[in-house]
Amino acid sequence: MASVRFVAIGDSFTEGVGDELPDGTVRGWADLVAQGWADSRGESIEYANLAIRGKLVWPIVRQQLEPALALHPTHLSFNGGGNDMLRPRTSIAHIADAFSQVLRRCDEAGVRLVLLSGANPSAQLPLGRLIQRRGDLMSEAVMDRMGERTDVVRALNWPDAALSAPSFWSEDRLHMNNRGHHRVAARVLEALGERVPDGWWSLPELPERDVLGRRDYAREHLGPWVKRRLTGTSSGDGREPKFGGGWIEVAPRA
Repeated sequence: MASVRFVAIGDSFTEGVGDELPDGTVRGWADLVAQGWADSRGESIEYANLAIRGKLVWPIVRQQLEPALALHPTHLSFNGGGNDMLRPRTSIAHIADAFSQVLRRCDEAGVRLVLLSGANPSAQLPLGRLIQRRGDLMSEAVMDRMGERTDVVRALNWPDAALSAPSFWSEDRLHMNNRGHHRVAARVLEALGERVPDGWWSLPELPERDVLGRRDYAREHLGPWVKRRLTGTSSGDGREPKFGGGWIEVAPRA
């Protein structure tokens, strides 16, 4: 059995949306961390990822946490609340309660929690000031729940001003691109005390892309998001986790 068994739970951030591979599958920071972790240690690790895009924080906890703990991991990463935060009527305390529940269950199971905050997209989104304010409040509330727990691995991306730059984000302005996911992976590996591969903190900028005007952005991205809110549907409806069937082995690269 590998000495590290790493399971990730969450929403699109942890699934890897925005970091699409040529075959159309998504990779993302958690996959990158698994590979970087194996490379740093020079030994295989076991990895699972139960995250599904579009999930609110409590459905993540109710649907993913216990199956993740049933795998008997050594480490569990958790992030959520980004989708809740975009709903102004959702209580910040209600979001923070989910983080308390994950910490409690990790303690009971003897699993080390790897806590992430998402990156801050507010500068480039409609209602950016509202999103910034709610994100600040959510970050503060979650940190209050963690208290002085030095055993919790903290990889906090919300305060990273550099990560808010457009060059780290995909066309929808809500999900990070390949460059952004690598920076998050670098932060997680550093927080774990592992070696960060050269360049991951700031990969070369991607080729310039056409920036969508307000009308095109609303039609292609904002409109479909609003429609899902009005119809009570999610981009993750009907989706299965990409690595949810049990452990996969991630071997170090030569």
